[in-house]
Amino acid sequence: MDMDKRPPADGGDGCLVGVIRIPVKIVALLVVLPVRVIWDLLAAAGRAVHRRVLGPLYVHVLQPLLRALGWILTTLLKLVFVWPWLGLWRYVIVPVGQGVAWLGRGAYEHLLAPAGRILWTSVLGPLGRALAWIGRGGVRYLLAPLAKGVTRTLWVLGMTLFVWPWVGLWRYVLAPVGRGIAWLAAAVYQYVLTPVGHALLWLALAVHQYLLRPAGLGIAWLAAAVYRYLLRPVGLGVAWLAVTLYRYVLTPAGQVLLWAWHVAGRLTAALWRGLKWVGWVLVGWPASRIYRHVLTPAGRALREVWRSARAAVREARATVRRALLGTPPVEPARSRARTLGSTTAADAAPADEISRPRRQG
Repeated sequence: MDMDKRPPADGGDGCLVGVIRIPVKIVALLVVLPVRVIWDLLAAAGRAVHRRVLGPLYVHVLQPLLRALGWILTTLLKLVFVWPWLGLWRYVIVPVGQGVAWLGRGAYEHLLAPAGRILWTSVLGPLGRALAWIGRGGVRYLLAPLAKGVTRTLWVLGMTLFVWPWVGLWRYVLAPVGRGIAWLAAAVYQYVLTPVGHALLWLALAVHQYLLRPAGLGIAWLAAAVYRYLLRPVGLGVAWLAVTLYRYVLTPAGQVLLWAWHVAGRLTAALWRGLKWVGWVLVGWPASRIYRHVLTPAGRALREVWRSARAAVREARATVRRALLGTPPVEPARSRARTLGSTTAADAAPADEISRPRRQG
């Protein structure tokens, strides 16, 4: 029972797979390979632009400019909105507030508190006690009896206006009418609604038993038959078609596209390495050879010639100056700096001030 083993290679995957795979390979080589090459070239160009242009531009231009602009805006905002109010608070409002608080505490401790104590002890305290005694007497002997009489009168008036009429209306009018309506409703329910309800119930049972139940059974049988003999075979056929299409069409096409993508990547990498090698052979290597074996020796030779010519001109100028003026020449500051502060240049002869003491001695 080797059901899991694959068929031998010489059997193939069938004519349908071969017919689909060959056009897919052709389309992949004609479409996927150019797209992959263009994509790799664009990606390399983008990385080069970011590395050589955008990155240094941001680091050396935009970032210092933005930092300077931020520092200037911060300083201006502080100068306009922070430092004036901070100085006003620190040097005006705080000292004035402290002075006002000190004055308030002094006025309260030495003026208002003693005056208040004297006023309370001498005037307000006795006046309050007298008013309290008068109030207790007035409430007990005047206001309490008057309030009781007014309350009784208002109660009688309120009952007469708002309670007793409604009680009489309920007792002698609404209650008899309500009892008559209840008797009429009971009679209607007993002799009209109950027979009508029984008739409607019998009609509903008859409709359910002889009409709705047979119709429901017929619809259920029809649905079961449609599912068993129509929907289920159609569903199985669609599922088999989908599995077959996925196994013998979509899977080989996906494998071919994946293989074409990898092949395009390898071809692009090989093409890029070949272009790099050709560029090095045609441009880089000759340029390095020319720089190393031609330009570098020529530059060194020109530098030596320039040094010799400069030394000769300096000596000739010094000789002419001594012949005309009779004074030793002054060495340029550049030559002194180059020879660490000595009185002669690095490639010039010794001056006269060094040999003059020998001739005098």
